[in-house]
Amino acid sequence: MGDSTNICLSCGCCCDGTMIGFVQLDPEELPVLRDLVDVENGNGEGFLLHPCKKFCDGCTIYSRRPKQCALFKCELLKSVEQKELDFDSAVEIVDELKQRRITIEEKLALLQIELPFQSFYFKMVGLKNLFQKSEPASLTQDHMALKSDLEQLDSLLSKRFGVPIL
Repeated sequence: MGDSTNICLSCGCCCDGTMIGFVQLDPEELPVLRDLVDVENGNGEGFLLHPCKKFCDGCTIYSRRPKQCALFKCELLKSVEQKELDFDSAVEIVDELKQRRITIEEKLALLQIELPFQSFYFKMVGLKNLFQKSEPASLTQDHMALKSDLEQLDSLLSKRFGVPIL
């Protein structure tokens, strides 16, 4: 198994809702995927919301996963494939991303901020919007720390993975 496969297996952040909120499905794959996953419909098109319920210590439908999942390559993966970044450095970046997510989730719980989304990605979009609408004077020091954590996460996702929060 190559480094690029191993980095995906050690990461999974495109499947668990950290980086991506949903996957658009091609019409031709809908009949097969409807039997495998919960397909959402919007304007007659199908999509898969994240976190993917078929992701549990790896993809449990790997050989039949959606085409967009098979084609997706984040910038970190591309850097490993192009030998611009070694495997161990890539794993450290993945670990940093996962730790930033944990820190944000802990602060959300501590501040009792509830966002109506299952996907961490959409929670972060909602949180970003919440901060944009808030009066700066209404934010506590803890809120400002959370806002800073969100900005650092967004920067990491943009620079290392090529997928910023909207």
